[in-house]
Amino acid sequence: MNQGKRRFFSHETLEQNIGWLILATIVVVSIAGLVQIVPLFFQHSTTQPTPGVVPYSPLRLMGRDIYIREGCVGCHSQHVRTLQAETERYGHYSVAGESVFDRPFLWGSKRTGPDLARVGGRYSDDWHRIHLRNPRDVVPESNMPAYPWLEKTPVATHDIEVRMRTLRTLGVPYTDAQIAGAKAELAGKSEEDAMVAYLQGLGTALKPVRLGAQKEQ
Repeated sequence: MNQGKRRFFSHETLEQNIGWLILATIVVVSIAGLVQIVPLFFQHSTTQPTPGVVPYSPLRLMGRDIYIREGCVGCHSQHVRTLQAETERYGHYSVAGESVFDRPFLWGSKRTGPDLARVGGRYSDDWHRIHLRNPRDVVPESNMPAYPWLEKTPVATHDIEVRMRTLRTLGVPYTDAQIAGAKAELAGKSEEDAMVAYLQGLGTALKPVRLGAQKEQ
């Protein structure tokens, strides 16, 4: 047996040639990724909104953008995993159809604070306002920063129509009437109003659907 002869397509070739190793790695990872990702584009459960999920209203849309601007996404995830410990604490696990109107999605992975995927309706509007102004007034051990300026800062209205039209080009089904009436809905509202509206809507769309399904059973 000739020990000196080496096949080109072998582990030894890849291990000794960094360029071929990088190329082979990229090819394998790309194929594996496509096998997992491409079928999702043809599954209705991942491309169609879950019953009860509708596009964000102008006020909630601005609240979401403020939520991103203030860095809330760095400490709060919005993705309840399919683990018993998570569903017992936060509620029903997250499903893909909940996020079809999110651009970008805010699933996150870091939880310095609790997950917020199901926070809507859990507390009153007043609780959220106090919590935003000074978190330690309602959660003494909280290390969350305060956002008192939101209360007195008017929510921006000059580009809401542009934001909604942009989202419509990405597939969010806003109507011309909804876009035309957006500025009127935001009139007189503060950034705090928008943030509270956004938080209070998180996860609430699925609750009537889930309760209805349980009653039918």
